[in-house]
Amino acid sequence: MQSQWVFPISALQLTPSVVTSSYTVAKELYDRSRGVEFLFRLGSSLGLPTSAMFTAATWFHRFFMRHSMEDYHRQDVAASCIFLATKTEECGRKLRDVARVCQAKITGKDVSLIHSESPEVDQLQNVILLTEEVLLEALCFDFVAPSPHAELIDLFDAYQEDTRVHDYAWSIAHDSYRTPLCILFPPRIIACTCYVLAQRAVDGPHSASLDARISASPPSASLPTPPSHKPASPDASRFAVEYYGFTEDDIAKVSDALSILLEYYSAQDMQNAPHVAPLTMISPPTSSLRPTLYEPFSQVPQLLSQSASFPPAGTSNRTPISSYGGNTPAKTPLHVAEQPERAIPESAKKIIGRLDLS
Repeated sequence: MQSQWVFPISALQLTPSVVTSSYTVAKELYDRSRGVEFLFRLGSSLGLPTSAMFTAATWFHRFFMRHSMEDYHRQDVAASCIFLATKTEECGRKLRDVARVCQAKITGKDVSLIHSESPEVDQLQNVILLTEEVLLEALCFDFVAPSPHAELIDLFDAYQEDTRVHDYAWSIAHDSYRTPLCILFPPRIIACTCYVLAQRAVDGPHSASLDARISASPPSASLPTPPSHKPASPDASRFAVEYYGFTEDDIAKVSDALSILLEYYSAQDMQNAPHVAPLTMISPPTSSLRPTLYEPFSQVPQLLSQSASFPPAGTSNRTPISSYGGNTPAKTPLHVAEQPERAIPESAKKIIGRLDLS
């Protein structure tokens, strides 16, 4: 049965953010990446287990398949995802503590300088709670979010590969949450993608290509040479594909996932992320024919500013109100000025000053 949370790649061109606003696909993916980065920083500062952060990141991506990024600021949604994950993943944190750390991240201050009883923290608590209401509705109260990391553990146990491959694959799986892979492919596809890419990175530029590693059959199978009398070795470059017994359709998905990850890495600003440079030198599979999704991150803000209209006076730090659906309810205090009938405390009507940290 197909999960309601696995979308075709083409759905990224039909999200509420793209369809109802000035957002491009590249800009939305850029902001999704920044939102997940903020989410990870927030979760790490709260001392949450990585499993809770991965669950929250999955919910973050699911949320924006049903709501526009112009209606809900990525940092508000990230904080609400984290707060909800602390409850479902049994690593509870007090709302005030989440709001306090979130306020520190937003303002760029040390958390010790944020007073837990300050009006800003009170306001942020309201933001998190009100956004959580919308989050629960968007998720249809479906909190299950399988992770590719569990599949990677099975791969690691099945074959004692070079520990560098394990470390690389684990890190790439972390990075996959900065892309929409978790809403495009099942965990096994993502795990295989991370493992194959890690193998290729560790084996070096003169090793088998990604096409050879994910081919439906070993490249030598078509050559007119006598068959080997040795059984297929599990340490071959095609280990992950053979381990799962993927069909041609599955392999096509792995090819697309690999190309998306490599495109994401290539979009990074190499001055700020020099560690990804080796991955950008890897050629993507030639079998992936999907449209380009990413633009260089250094160019994305300019792309948006060229297409966006000027915001109303006094709202430069706010998330603009979208006309999504004509009457989308704006449920966070950042938008209460447009809904005076809601009984929101005065402290919640102040605009949150944000540093562009993510």
